[in-house]
Amino acid sequence: MKLLIATRNLHKLEEIKAIFNMASIDLVSMDDFKNLPDVIEDGATFESNAIKKAVMLALTTKLWTLADDSGLQVDCLNGEPGIRSARYAGEPVDYTANNTKLLKNMKGISNRFAHFCCAVALSSPSGRSQVVMGKCDGRIIDDVKGSNGFGYDPLFVPNGYDQTFAEMDNSLKNRISHRAIALGLAVESWGDMLKDGAVDWTIQSRRSGRPPRNQ
Repeated sequence: MKLLIATRNLHKLEEIKAIFNMASIDLVSMDDFKNLPDVIEDGATFESNAIKKAVMLALTTKLWTLADDSGLQVDCLNGEPGIRSARYAGEPVDYTANNTKLLKNMKGISNRFAHFCCAVALSSPSGRSQVVMGKCDGRIIDDVKGSNGFGYDPLFVPNGYDQTFAEMDNSLKNRISHRAIALGLAVESWGDMLKDGAVDWTIQSRRSGRPPRNQ
């Protein structure tokens, strides 16, 4: 069966394809379709934004659709940039400007604790949805390090490691990141159903921050 990944972000698409890898499922992206609507992410939470994207595109394409919304929450900034992570420094999206603004806002602050969060939602073609949440705890360093990844990866060091996400190779990051945890839960929760080509389900919600089990 085909599963639409609701993103045009090539970095994010590559990560999702590397983690959500199931032989019986053909992953397609928004770029494989013409004239799909751009979904305005105006929800108050990561979960609501992910659900909105998944449901709207599932209803439009009549395909099962997987969508995510993710971002960085910094303790000393009361959870900012949060759901505004991608556009923290304004429009258009500029990762370098976002990192510069974050470091400026944290200048002189000793509390560097932060959390990467990722909500992954799955919608059936009829618009019924479920959502799981993954979280990776860590800290923000004083300057960018590394050239892999994207977004705030050069500033974020996960707990238990001494490298930023941007310094890690993809195989390691894709085991421990917030998106890896959320997608692991998605495979655990929905994988068998998708393999069987499920027709629909009842609306449920499941949130957890625990690591995915080996698949």
